[in-house]
Amino acid sequence: MEQIVADFIKSKRIAIVGYSSNKNKFGNAVYRELKSRGYEVYPVNKNKIEADGEKCFPDLLPLKDKIDAVFISTKSSSVKDVLKQASDLSIKNIWLQQGAETKEILEEAKKMDIEMVTGKCILMYLEPVNSIHKFHRTINKIFGRY
Repeated sequence: MEQIVADFIKSKRIAIVGYSSNKNKFGNAVYRELKSRGYEVYPVNKNKIEADGEKCFPDLLPLKDKIDAVFISTKSSSVKDVLKQASDLSIKNIWLQQGAETKEILEEAKKMDIEMVTGKCILMYLEPVNSIHKFHRTINKIFGRY
């Protein structure tokens, strides 16, 4: 899993599937955090046209050749479609926000030969780690879950 995390963090062009204009939603927090760190981020939400003054994409397909990674922060029911699109675009760097994984999703990813980050919070891995995420990372290191 360490290599999968490292490969994802090295990616510089990332689609954020599940972007929300609500600043309290995790997709928005990840979008802002990655953008503030110099990543090229592409918001993806089928119900939005614009995100913070930038075009919001309905799905991954229009991002062909523009992205090298996908961060997924959606309901579990939407994940399989996102994985299929990522697979169709040959994108292998995928981070599924903790809590969205199910046994069915993990089996589907395996069938598609996708190894993705699961069960981990991306904000604990973006250096330098800030605020509560630094504490969260320390606790996870102590208990061997980092």
